[in-house]
Amino acid sequence: MQLIDQKTKKIMEGCKERALAAGLRFEDETLEYVVSNRDMIELMPKNMIPTLYDYWVHDVEVLREKGKYELYPSNPYETVINTRPAISFYNDNNPDWLNVMIFYHVIGHIDFFQNNLFFRHTWEYDLTGQALADKRLIARLRSEHGRWVDYLIEFARGIDNLVGYHAELARFNRTETGCSSRVDYYFDYFLQTIKQVNTSEYVKQIELFNDYAREHGKLGETAFLGDVLKKYPEFDAAFEKYRDNYKPESPDLLQFLIDHSPFLKRDENTWMKSVLQIVRTTSIYFQPQIRTKIMNEGWASYWHETLFLQDDRIKGHEVEFSRVNAMVTAMPRVGLNPYALGMRLFHRLEEMADRGCYSYDFNRLQDAEQRKQYNRKTGQGREFIFRARENFCDFTFINSFVDQDFIAANKLFVAGQRLNKERMVWEYYVRSRKAEDYRQMLFASLYHPPVIEIIPEKSIDGELYLNHRFEGKPLVNEYLANTMLGIEYLWGGPVRLETSDGEVPARGEAEEEPAPQVTWTRVRYTMQDRQLSREVLT
Repeated sequence: MQLIDQKTKKIMEGCKERALAAGLRFEDETLEYVVSNRDMIELMPKNMIPTLYDYWVHDVEVLREKGKYELYPSNPYETVINTRPAISFYNDNNPDWLNVMIFYHVIGHIDFFQNNLFFRHTWEYDLTGQALADKRLIARLRSEHGRWVDYLIEFARGIDNLVGYHAELARFNRTETGCSSRVDYYFDYFLQTIKQVNTSEYVKQIELFNDYAREHGKLGETAFLGDVLKKYPEFDAAFEKYRDNYKPESPDLLQFLIDHSPFLKRDENTWMKSVLQIVRTTSIYFQPQIRTKIMNEGWASYWHETLFLQDDRIKGHEVEFSRVNAMVTAMPRVGLNPYALGMRLFHRLEEMADRGCYSYDFNRLQDAEQRKQYNRKTGQGREFIFRARENFCDFTFINSFVDQDFIAANKLFVAGQRLNKERMVWEYYVRSRKAEDYRQMLFASLYHPPVIEIIPEKSIDGELYLNHRFEGKPLVNEYLANTMLGIEYLWGGPVRLETSDGEVPARGEAEEEPAPQVTWTRVRYTMQDRQLSREVLT
């Protein structure tokens, strides 16, 4: 692994100038490395962070990837990580023209990392420096405590998908608003629950608060609350009563164990908290990348195509570019390509916003031909996609913009699979062309960890009682025993988990027979003395 040469660096600095002129915003300092396929294979298990802590599973994944590479040799083009400065890696087999195209793709990623609000908690955070400090700490602890460090990492990583990412994000965004808890209580609870005002009155109060903030700056909140007390003299007493009875939302499971585990509070075990905190912090850092995969790749693909086609350095490589670009952004008939779907959504948004289709007048139209011909020539398409890039994650992006018009324009459908009994082969068929069905298929592919709540009132006699907030998907049974074993060790006592298990009745062979309905049963798993038991709750 080595830094790119000065010739390539000069080319990439030219790409930055063109990207900034097009409206992208990112920090000027970046680092680019040339790596071999072997380097890529060794870095991938560490999420391309060379300084990430060592862990035996990383070595296993490296061996697996090396085996796959020997069977199916391939050349990954690039990867980029959200650090300060942003670091990107380029395969040593890439020609110069391909590096230009790839760097535009990388710039799209960097712009997304540094402007999308779901990455807000990473903007002032040097991951590589922190990861190096964490790696050294774990290496020192491993020299002192041996294999127990690896057990701790394994137990912590078994539940690191349950970290409180949204709570962390809310803390950063709430700081920027400058609103006190009194204002939050007034709008979130007092008006809606106690006074139950209608929508128009609620909107008027928001506008009044904004007027005070614009006119008086930092003193606007005080002036606004003065008016509130004139209108509602009982407000202060209601707020004090609410604050006295307020119970803050319980922390995520990892943080709860760090703060409250009797086992970890013992003097001989306090060092374990550092390991758990490292795993938790690293997981929170990577959460937005998991939740914005379609948007992030779509945004980068949109810009590598848009900027590279305008670049004079494409001359003589048009056919090669078309081939590589088609491989990256082709929309499969079956399955999901996040690059292709995200890029087409951004192109669709830009076109629709240019025509003024995100308006009340357009939504009123019922005639398909009128909707097709509608065009107000607003010229606001580019501005609209920049706002979308800033404010959406994959779920809200899909939920807001994958509509029937988008499905029809791209000829998308949900594929089904059935057995052809005559030929004894599986065959695919078009199951649905409805936008709602396609959205549900996309939702099913998104990252959605289970919600596990700590129930203090049931955590008695040294037990830890957990509740799985059931959302229609069961926990994966094959992971329950090992995961709860780790939680029992970290807690230092029995662990109970309440969840829902599904039972599917046997199905006959008749093709016209409807799909069986799943019966959900509330159950409780108990891990005690490293033994897992299950009981049905009535």
